Amino acid sequence: MNLRRFALLSSLVLFQPALLQAQEVFPVRLQMIEDKKAVLATVQTVDLTPARARIGGTVVELLVDEGSAVKDGEVIARIKDEKLQLEKQAVEARIASLQAERKLAKIALDRAQRLRKSGAGSQAKLDEARTNLDVVVKNLTAMENERGLVLQREREGAVLSPAKGRVISVKVTSGVVVMPGEAIATIADQTYILRIEVPERHARFIQHGDTVQVGERGTGNGMETLRTGNVRQVYPAMQNGRVIADVEVSGLGDFFIGERIRVFVSTGKRETYLVPQDYVYSRYGLHYVRLKDNREVVVQPGRLMDGKYEILSGLRSGDQLIGGGS
Repeated sequence: MNLRRFALLSSLVLFQPALLQAQEVFPVRLQMIEDKKAVLATVQTVDLTPARARIGGTVVELLVDEGSAVKDGEVIARIKDEKLQLEKQAVEARIASLQAERKLAKIALDRAQRLRKSGAGSQAKLDEARTNLDVVVKNLTAMENERGLVLQREREGAVLSPAKGRVISVKVTSGVVVMPGEAIATIADQTYILRIEVPERHARFIQHGDTVQVGERGTGNGMETLRTGNVRQVYPAMQNGRVIADVEVSGLGDFFIGERIRVFVSTGKRETYLVPQDYVYSRYGLHYVRLKDNREVVVQPGRLMDGKYEILSGLRSGDQLIGGGS
């Protein structure tokens, strides 16, 4: 048994150089990479739109609360102005009076027309009766338009949502008196973006359309799965030595506005060595790679990027690596 095992080990040693030469060779060369800096972004909405009162009065009904989902044109509150009811009653009474005047003017016109046909009436009386009826009809039309205006103002007591989204804040409570144009609630558009603040020294590296990496919810632990986003807008004014930019990422609808999330932005480019993860192995706390001539070299790996280690030291351009090691 020992002789057979010795023979097997001897054959493996003899064929090991041939096996190593058959493995795929990875050439080491400098590659250009981007340095990434982690910044904290806050989830914001594209538009914050206030829902305003169109008339003054008392809030008699409040139909939404913070967090409510609303549709475009949905009624979120009702305002009642007691004076509108009095104005409507006055207009209705005036319309009824004008309708009676129109009836009398029509009777007078008919009488003047009969008298004129019989020759007992003058043309002046007929013209006067016709003019009186025309004046009454026009006054009645104007008063009906006035009634329509009052009814429209009454309908405008319904506060409508200006956009589809979610209610972020409600400014009033039931029973309070509001003025025309006063904000009742704030509606957030459902299109969310990430707002980042980049230090001034990195301002030249961030541009519209740049690709960034976005972490998971919260501040992250360095092991989260990254998503890809794009810079949709870079604001031209700095604030407190920082550049403000908006990042567009799909799938942010379940986040809270104001929630923080890590974003990795580019801070410049540099050259370095990148080696596939399978070519680097560890032994006794050290990291090794194997050269094509079967020599092992100790290397210092850096961060792992897309399945490749950044090699900080131990290699040079022109080295050829093969897999293997234990």
